[in-house]
Parts: sequence; C-alpha cells; structure tokens
Amino acid sequence: MNGYRSFSDEMKTLFGTKVYRLSLSSGCTCPNRDGTLGTGGCTFCSEGGSGDFAAPFLPLEEQIRLAKARVEHKCKSGKYLAYFQSFTNTYGDTARLTDLYRKVISMPEIVGLSVGTRPDCLEQDKVEMLAELNEAKPVWTELGLQTIHEKTAVRIHRGYELPVFEDACMRLKKAGLRVVVHVILGLPGESREEMLETIRYLAALNPVPDGIKLQLLHILEGTQLAEEYRKAPFPLMSLEEYADLICDCIALLPKETTIHRLTGDGPKKLLIAPMWSADKKKVLNYLQKAILKNLSVSD
Repeated sequence: MNGYRSFSDEMKTLFGTKVYRLSLSSGCTCPNRDGTLGTGGCTFCSEGGSGDFAAPFLPLEEQIRLAKARVEHKCKSGKYLAYFQSFTNTYGDTARLTDLYRKVISMPEIVGLSVGTRPDCLEQDKVEMLAELNEAKPVWTELGLQTIHEKTAVRIHRGYELPVFEDACMRLKKAGLRVVVHVILGLPGESREEMLETIRYLAALNPVPDGIKLQLLHILEGTQLAEEYRKAPFPLMSLEEYADLICDCIALLPKETTIHRLTGDGPKKLLIAPMWSADKKKVLNYLQKAILKNLSVSD
C-alpha cells in the first residue's frame, strides 16, 4: 500500500498490469524559446526542454527502440505509455502532430499516449486532435503549471497567467481528456505555505485534475536558474523537509487524484543542487517510508 493512488495503481486499474513510460520526442520547440514569448525558456528548464531522458528526435520506430531498451529489463508486460515529455508537444503544425500521434498509438504495444504541453498552446484544434486520439486509446494531457503565484511565475519566466491554465484545464476536461498538472516544489522565493496554497488550489479546482506530478526543484547546468543561484544562492530544501512537504501535499489532495510523480531526477552530469536528489532510489525509499509513517500517525 502506497498511502496514495500512484501512477502504477492507475495503470493496473486501466490495463491490468504494470505499464512503463517511453520518453519520446515530437520535434516541437516552445514559444518561450523560439522568440514568440521569449528565447531562454523558463528559468529552470534545461536545453533538453525538461525532457533530458527522452529519446532524441529520430524516426519514431528508432525512438521507440531506444526508449524500450532503457526499460526492457524492468518491463515484463510488454505494454508501454508513449510519453512526449520535452518542450511543448502541441506547439506546431496540427496535421504533422496528428500523424505522429496516430502512428504511435497504432502500435499494439502502446496502450496510451501522454502529451506534455503548455496551457497557452492548446488552441481548440489541438484539443479536438487529442480528443479524437482519446477515442482510440487513452490520452493524458500534462500541463506545466508549476505554481499559482504570479510573482513566482514572473520570476521563472513562465509566460502565461493563471486564467490561461484554468481555461485550458476546463476545455480539456470538457473534451473528455485526462489532465495531469505539473507542480515544482521549492521555487525560489516561495514559502512552504505558498507551495501548499498551490496544492490546495488544485484540490479545489472544478473539475479537479485527474493527476499531479510533484517535482523537486533541480538546479541544472546551462539554465538561467543556475546563473541566478551562483550569483545569489537561495535556500533549498533538505530531504527531510521535502519529505514532510510531500506528506502534507498528499493529505490535501483528493483520494481519487493520481500522483504520477513524487519527485524527479535531473541528469547527474547537469545537477548542481540539491545533490541529495542524485540518489533517486534512496530518495524514493525515504519518501515512501515518510508517507507510510505519516499515514499510520493520522490513522
């Protein structure tokens, strides 16, 4: 028992077995990089577009082969979720993206599609595209919110205001799509209470998101955030502080909300801080013990 509804739980409910994500590349860029909104991206975003572990942008069959090779030692079921993670995967020509996503979900081993994007890159034709794909196989749309606080959004150069997220979330849910929201915990200048306010906001949203990804802030080489941190270091959470915060986040979320991620792991060659996050297995074990301990105390 996890003490919460995990991604693994959701996959077993839907497909009857464990399912692994294949991190793939769609060839999209981002309006916060190509000059439409900005050129540097969000301050925390690496050159990989927050998808540093995704397969390189190659022909789809080759991407699938490379991505499978990374998880085949763990995946016994032979079932995969195609996860387009890096950059903004609804930003670009709708016809090209439709062909790409149709092709990937036509593969028998691909049981569903997960598309990471920005709320300001979901024109109605893109929503309709995702809804059409969802009729063939389940589709998750992952929205990078990070925080509800405007002062932080401006500081990290997010590039859109909260009502844009609310509108996208509403339209996606109206179209019958599953919505997963990304939140970064530990953004510079945010207090613990402000982080929890973001979680409370999502818990009270109507309709409530289907899932959430909780992400520890990583300071990565090559990002604007790394330059800021070197010039004026700001406080970062310890593992113990992060675990306490995660327990509080879980307690605030509705039981039906799937928690797709408790944290993340930046590439070790790029990671500047916090260094304790480099040992992913240790971190996840610590978090799970803290969650179960907190659950037993609350009971």
